[in-house]
Amino acid sequence: MKGHEEKLMNIYWVKKHNSLISKWFRSLNKRASLLTYIFLLLFFFSFLLISLLFFAGWIPPAKYVGHSSSSQKALKVFTKKPEITPEYPLDCNAWNLTNTCPKNYPNSTKPSSANTSPESTCPEYFRWIHEDLRHWKKTGVTREMVEKARATAHFRLTIVDGKMYVEKFKESIQTRALFTMWGIAQLMRWYPGKLPDLELMFDADDRPVVPANDFRLPGSEPPPLFRYCSDWNSLDIVFPDWSFWGWAETNIRPWRYVLKDIKEGNKRTKWEDRVPYAYWKGNPHVCPWRADLMKCNATDQNDWNTRLYVQDWIAESQKGYKQSNLGDQCTHRYKIYIEGWAWSVSEKYILACNSPTLLMTQRWYDFFIRGMIPQQHYWPVRDSDKCRSLKYAVEWGNNHTEKAKAIGEAGSRFIHEDMKMEYVYDYIFHVLNEYAKLLKYKPTVPINAIELCSESMACPADGIWRKFMEESLEKTPSDSPPCKMPPPYQPHELMAFVDGSGKATREVESWENEYWDKENNKN
Repeated sequence: MKGHEEKLMNIYWVKKHNSLISKWFRSLNKRASLLTYIFLLLFFFSFLLISLLFFAGWIPPAKYVGHSSSSQKALKVFTKKPEITPEYPLDCNAWNLTNTCPKNYPNSTKPSSANTSPESTCPEYFRWIHEDLRHWKKTGVTREMVEKARATAHFRLTIVDGKMYVEKFKESIQTRALFTMWGIAQLMRWYPGKLPDLELMFDADDRPVVPANDFRLPGSEPPPLFRYCSDWNSLDIVFPDWSFWGWAETNIRPWRYVLKDIKEGNKRTKWEDRVPYAYWKGNPHVCPWRADLMKCNATDQNDWNTRLYVQDWIAESQKGYKQSNLGDQCTHRYKIYIEGWAWSVSEKYILACNSPTLLMTQRWYDFFIRGMIPQQHYWPVRDSDKCRSLKYAVEWGNNHTEKAKAIGEAGSRFIHEDMKMEYVYDYIFHVLNEYAKLLKYKPTVPINAIELCSESMACPADGIWRKFMEESLEKTPSDSPPCKMPPPYQPHELMAFVDGSGKATREVESWENEYWDKENNKN
């Protein structure tokens, strides 16, 4: 609105002064000298030029105050327009001509020209980065330690002078490794020139492989190995999974699109109007505990307050994934999360649904779940007594609707706000930056490594893989710096956090025991 008013004032001043000039010309004596005419013509054209500059916005007019025509405000001093952030679209023409990464990337040797305003503080779960790297705080990370991690790694990532190099050792499941590399390439577009030199090994399989018990003796240092999940008995360093940039094999779009779809799905059905049962849909054949979950489905003899469905990904792919849109699955009051062969990618999608997540006892953790608290962000469910635990959870929720609704909203808010894509990039930035500080040697480009960039991965791709890469391409650098890394936990803080979560879980278990004792006494 302000800009519209200033345009009207521009027009006002130009019309006013053009009218004055016309009057001056008409009042001129016909016998005026030629010199006077020339002077007035110069004056006229000078004023016309100034008027055009007004229209173009190069000279902002003084704010018009009142209606007096006898006074004029001084012109404001010209200020430079804010710099427009340049875009860096996918340049496949350059790649196809030379098979080398384009040179028009954001400056990879200098810090980004992004806004350097004070950083926001990162979400609380970022503090676990310090815990994941604590095992190397005293010794640092040597080249020998990194080489030891090669035993199970799918690729080695090296960053030198703002460029990314990868040495591949073996193929991963589906395109996990490819989309993990793609995500790192997008991080380098998002924060150009901000990543330090580093070298690491990445394992794209499911379960952790660095048991803590093997490295308790002095002198036996664990290899630093990055992966998607770990457990409390392992030292693997957790890292956001590939699906944040799209899981092509299951038609799950990049995270920004999925979050938007789920948010729209949440709006379609109010929580109170949702089906008052616990919902799960997935592949029950990957592990025994999922097969055991299917025993909790409703039968003529028992109704455990659950509605469980088998997801056949092969059949679904043949039907065009019409029944797998995540935005359409926020229709039940309760959602069940149960791990697969290890942690499951489905965790973040389930938690985003505004329905309380009934979280089955976990064996593994990913990078964010350690920041979530039972009874606040989710409802804990016993893996050892699934059916009765699920039935009680739904009974409790339907009898305490305000509290149940609040749990669902808190968990969903955590995912939509503290897990938005900007924070995913910030997490990767900080875990890599903190890791790089531990290196005791200067990384160099391995002989068998190749330089990777968005073009080298996306331009040769086709089909849905190419589509998801284009959708998750970061075309402009971030307009703000990474969030401020929170400090490490003090021992008493960490103990209080872990004890608090355990206490909340045990409290739910005690409520369950009381409920079932009463039910048994009835019989």
